[in-house]
Amino acid sequence: MVNARAVDGIRAPLVRIETHLANGLPGFQIVGLPEAAVRESRDRVRAAIQTSGFEFPRRRITVNLAPADLPKDGGRFDLGIALGILAASAQVPQSALDRREFLGELGLDGRLRAVGGTLPASLAARDSEHQLVLGRDDGPEAALAGGADVVTADHLLEVCAALNGKAQLPAAEPPGLQPVAAPDLADVRGQHQARRALEIAAAGGHHLLMIGPPGSGKSMLASRIPGILPPLTEAEALETAAIHSLRGSEHLRHNWRCRPFRSPHHTASGVALVGGGPNPRPGEISLAHNGVLFLDELTEFDRRVLDVLREPLETGVIHISRAARHAEYPARFQLVAAMNPCPQGFDCDLAERCQCSPEQRARHRRRLSAPLIDRIDLAVEVPRLPTTALKPVPGEDEASASVAERVCAAHERQRRRQDGRLNTQLSGRELDVHAPLERGERVLLERAVDKFRLSARAYHRILRVARSIADLAGSETIRADHLAEALGFRALDRWRID
Repeated sequence: MVNARAVDGIRAPLVRIETHLANGLPGFQIVGLPEAAVRESRDRVRAAIQTSGFEFPRRRITVNLAPADLPKDGGRFDLGIALGILAASAQVPQSALDRREFLGELGLDGRLRAVGGTLPASLAARDSEHQLVLGRDDGPEAALAGGADVVTADHLLEVCAALNGKAQLPAAEPPGLQPVAAPDLADVRGQHQARRALEIAAAGGHHLLMIGPPGSGKSMLASRIPGILPPLTEAEALETAAIHSLRGSEHLRHNWRCRPFRSPHHTASGVALVGGGPNPRPGEISLAHNGVLFLDELTEFDRRVLDVLREPLETGVIHISRAARHAEYPARFQLVAAMNPCPQGFDCDLAERCQCSPEQRARHRRRLSAPLIDRIDLAVEVPRLPTTALKPVPGEDEASASVAERVCAAHERQRRRQDGRLNTQLSGRELDVHAPLERGERVLLERAVDKFRLSARAYHRILRVARSIADLAGSETIRADHLAEALGFRALDRWRID
């Protein structure tokens, strides 16, 4: 019996490869719910064993991939199947296969090829205290799992020599990480209100909507958010990298321990955002897990596509169901969106120059559903700036590093107070404990809820934002000015977004 790992979401369940050699006409059959690529491994394995100088048994061979109800796909089981046949025919010792797991696609000449998505398998093997054996190209990714015993080989012969005690496989080395510096907030001229909203959103993990005419700096501001967010913890980095490894992303090399920043085009489909396919794969919202999902030109997205965001915005996970498969991916992301105030074009802004009719403006706003807008914590206007405001003013444009210090301090206060969670993750009952209001502040909030006809969800979101503003100020309690600022980012009367 040989151990291997399948792919099931970001999990890597154990697969036991059982091999039986029987008398009768020669044959080779694989059972255990194999898909096409796995069934084709019969020819790859036969050729690899023969070209490597081993004897391929001329008997009836049955290979079972257990558990039988778990779908198996790809060429990741080739190496395990080949070793199972060699062990059943006494060409490698069965005892050497114990406490080891094998992943790798075999070429016809016996060379090991990369299969990708090995980080979840490496984490699972580490937890099982097994050694993981795979191709050399897969080694750097698998070695990111600290404490995992990962060794690599280039050829089936090298693996067999190690199992027979004639050689030793080299340990995998982590990749040479080349982090890319995030854009600096000091490049943004003016837009002090938007910069403040950006800082508050980063401090509490809140969702942000920026409204302004083309060219006012909305996309530029959004791209600066990763630079003011704290780096990922070790656990967050491994979880994020495990998701990206399923898509063969370069995230591991260039963005290790950096917050993901995903910016899909407005023509993206619902499947592209949430994930899917015959064998469910993560979409943009899962690739943005622990980071930022930026939706530019929000009103240009199909309304039905945007509405699929409503569930993961609340729960932080996405469930993908198909006829024979079900996958669950984490999707705790920070939504940042940008939109034009109306559909006119380059001369469109919030001033009197706008020539859009009330009907055009109303139609433009109706492209966003009320339940989706209700899930956004902060909305800020990003107006067109006069030319004089674009000139650099010494000491006025604060760099990302100094803003990040305040954001990191706010994160630390929240995690210490709230058992490792940010304000945006607090439930209504937990807000009563961690964000209590004095009588005057509560009356102020209740009056605002009645005036703007806010929902219960909006009420709690205002409290979370006010708690983040207080954390940035280093205050243990929420004061009236904190609450008023949170309400100011919510009540855009002329947009009626609440």
